[in-house]
Amino acid sequence: MMDFLQITNDPDLARRCDALPGMRLFVDLERHGKAARQTGRNTFISTHQPEDVGRIKAQLQRSQLMVRVNPLHEGTAVELATVLAQGADSVMLPMFQTPDELRAFSRIVAGRAPIVALLETAGALQSLDAWVDAPGLCEVFVGLNDLHLSLSCGFMFEPLAQGLLDRVSARVRAQGLRFGFGGVARLDEGLVPGRDVLAEHLRLGSQAVILSRTFHRPSEPSAAANSFEAEVAVLRQAERDLSARTSQQVAADQLRICNLIGSVAASIAGRTAEGVV
Repeated sequence: MMDFLQITNDPDLARRCDALPGMRLFVDLERHGKAARQTGRNTFISTHQPEDVGRIKAQLQRSQLMVRVNPLHEGTAVELATVLAQGADSVMLPMFQTPDELRAFSRIVAGRAPIVALLETAGALQSLDAWVDAPGLCEVFVGLNDLHLSLSCGFMFEPLAQGLLDRVSARVRAQGLRFGFGGVARLDEGLVPGRDVLAEHLRLGSQAVILSRTFHRPSEPSAAANSFEAEVAVLRQAERDLSARTSQQVAADQLRICNLIGSVAASIAGRTAEGVV
């Protein structure tokens, strides 16, 4: 069972997630440079505060709490001390470019919590072999929003179609670490439908994915009270179904999804050239 990651600072939602199997809660404190990087894009800019770490941790009986802090800066030691004192189960470092940055972060953490490396820059991708053995590292999560921008791609899923995540997954898993990437929408929504994204997660041996904001939109007004739980259950069933595919079906799906991503990327590039986007 994969971890479904839910970004939230809402205690009520945290309790609902905690009642479901395989959920991981995610408090997001990253601010530095994010708004400038993602200007004009329909991406999540968190308003979470350090005190949210303790508020969410207090709601959890079985789910783990991961906290994304800011990229390495002069205040990192204080920031880490604050979130660890409030019970963070793991800490995520975003936007690092070099092995030295991740290793410096590791030294500051000093074994107090497992580290999740958020691979979302060309530099981190190119230097993977030099930092994947960093002390305390437990997981590598690929952030497609920023990675595709760093690689000058026009569409978020292009690195997946280019086989870059195949290499990352193989190297990370060979190191004995967990691997995850990106986000997933509802099964039949998105330029690349959630079902196809989930299929690629399973092919690559991914163990974690972020649930998109679409999971909190009721399918019908009358279903608002339990729509989140229902949609998660649908995704879990799809995970089981896709896990049962034959190797031939997996290969066929991979080719089809790769072609779909290429088609979407070409369409976006065409609209950009015409000044539509």
